[in-house]
Amino acid sequence: MGEVTAAIFRDGEVIDRPALDASMPQYDESAFVWIEALDPVDSDFTVLQERFGLHSLAVKDSMSRAQVPKVDVYGDQIFVVLKLARLEGDEIKYAGIDAFLSRRHIITVRHGDNAGYVDAREKLRSGSRPQPDFILHAVMDFVVNSYFPVVEMVEDEMVSLEQHFLDSFLDRDQITRLFRLRREAIHLQHVLARMADVCGKLANLEVPCIGTEAKPYFRDVQDRLVRLNTMTGGLIEVMRAVFEASYLLEQQRQGITTRQLAAWAAIRFKKLSSL
Repeated sequence: MGEVTAAIFRDGEVIDRPALDASMPQYDESAFVWIEALDPVDSDFTVLQERFGLHSLAVKDSMSRAQVPKVDVYGDQIFVVLKLARLEGDEIKYAGIDAFLSRRHIITVRHGDNAGYVDAREKLRSGSRPQPDFILHAVMDFVVNSYFPVVEMVEDEMVSLEQHFLDSFLDRDQITRLFRLRREAIHLQHVLARMADVCGKLANLEVPCIGTEAKPYFRDVQDRLVRLNTMTGGLIEVMRAVFEASYLLEQQRQGITTRQLAAWAAIRFKKLSSL
């Protein structure tokens, strides 16, 4: 069974932390509930779907970890898929955060634990306005903040390879490292672009559950994602330029070596012919 918790809010304060079962109390129009689920199992989704009227397609998507960032509209509710990035050594790992949203509830589903999210949870609660759409913004803001150390890592790796290239030729291991880094950066760029598209829809379209007051906040997140996407695209171009320059210099070096060998062979042949 997954870890599922519930908190009912009114006027920005938690007024109850009920169990998520059939006896869960009803609450009036002035309150809303935030459900947080970590790696929920089928039975957890069944309870959530019955209790909050979640669309079966959204539930099916949330049960899959292969989803890309997106926003789907189902009547008066929306379903949002987010991708959290984190570093494990020099590798980029991704974890999903899904959100089911209506005017009176927000359900966040995390696939894969993340200590940073747990540490930030109380800050998300206290720093958000007391509405589901502002909590969604706070979660998205946390997700976008996770990209910055990842982009910085890619940039640092690229600077290191670029400096080595200026000093000497890249060896086979460094070429392999460059290709791996470029592949990781391209994947990250795809995630950033899709995340920016999600924020753009929430900021600019008439989407249920997203109030007018919240739209500028999603637009601000979108602007940061666009900047990160541009930075990542620039790094990818630098990687391509470094590889191409390294390849051309290697070809030139091999050409010089070949000509030297050919000249040596010609001299050797001439000497042998004169014997």
